[in-house]
Amino acid sequence: MSHLWVSLQVSIIAVIGVLFTIAMSNLHTLRRLGDYRTPARLPKVSILVPARNEEANIVPCVLSLLAQEYPDFEVLVLDDNSQDGTSQVLAPIVAEDRRLRVLPGRPLPPGWLGKNWACHQLAQAAASDILLFTDADTRHDPRTLSEAVAALLAQDADLLTAFPRQEVVSLPEQLLVPTLTWAFVLFLPLRLAYRSPRPGLSIAIGQFMLFRRRAYEQIGGHTSVREEVVEDLALARKIKEYGLRWRLVDGNRRIHCRMYHGFQEAFEGVSKNLFPGFQYHVPRFVLSLLVIALLALQPVTALLLWLAGAPVSATSVGLAAVGVGMSLLLAGISYPRFNFPSYLMFLYPVTTVLMLGVGVYSLALALLGRHTWKGRRLFRPKARWW
Repeated sequence: MSHLWVSLQVSIIAVIGVLFTIAMSNLHTLRRLGDYRTPARLPKVSILVPARNEEANIVPCVLSLLAQEYPDFEVLVLDDNSQDGTSQVLAPIVAEDRRLRVLPGRPLPPGWLGKNWACHQLAQAAASDILLFTDADTRHDPRTLSEAVAALLAQDADLLTAFPRQEVVSLPEQLLVPTLTWAFVLFLPLRLAYRSPRPGLSIAIGQFMLFRRRAYEQIGGHTSVREEVVEDLALARKIKEYGLRWRLVDGNRRIHCRMYHGFQEAFEGVSKNLFPGFQYHVPRFVLSLLVIALLALQPVTALLLWLAGAPVSATSVGLAAVGVGMSLLLAGISYPRFNFPSYLMFLYPVTTVLMLGVGVYSLALALLGRHTWKGRRLFRPKARWW
């Protein structure tokens, strides 16, 4: 039994070593907004913002977009049947700046999720060959648009997506939100993803997606993902399915966003996306949760048992210490890059337990068809069991 236990620990260390290699490669490969030379001529861009009940967020977002140091762009906001003053608070800005238009959203048709329908309407109304989809809770540095278009053109990309700086204020936000970024750093080898035609080796962040319009229309736009809860990932996969070019950049110096406020919002928001992000594949999702739990918690558990006086061999204690140290190093190299507090690295076991809870909750709500978001019921998915 002790031999099997030690073999398990050695395997865990080996897997963590692989993840460390992926993380180091990703952090080196991932370029930042601002790393690309801005061309002399820049195409017109339509900035598209779906907004539902965003009275508290929309004005700072729109003002940051209108302040872009870019020669030719328009900002379109679609009020998605809001029940607050989203349109009203924008009225004074519309009166002063012709670059801004606020569109009333049409009623939600059957077979569509709300945000996807809003984005579809925005794309139809846009007048440019470059489309930027961004969220109402984002804020943008004046250099964002010019640097993003420069990156799109320099890399000859059809879709450029960017990691914003996620503002995490409360402790629950600090524990939950960084795991979404951390998952990319550890589990998506970026160099391989750029070369591989496999759609699953891709990622997109809905808070910032810059499309060439011809590519967006070629994949069917938001119509092709009308029922997708995690529509950003679905669009990235579509880009790959059609043999188009996808690129990812680090935008945390130029874009920032506070997605959630407090524990309930963070828990509900992450759970909404977690299981759907696995395309409702139950065995793959459950296996992923179990592997993450094993990698993160087994070394810590072994050390705690030893500290509690349990009969743990010196070899096992040493291997556990190595596993914990490597896990701390993994968190330590990735958290600062994305402006998350460094002390969170010491709380990674707590984060893991929380994420396991979110994962189980996400799976249960999706299978029961009880997921809601912004007052709307999400579709009950057709789960995949093999």
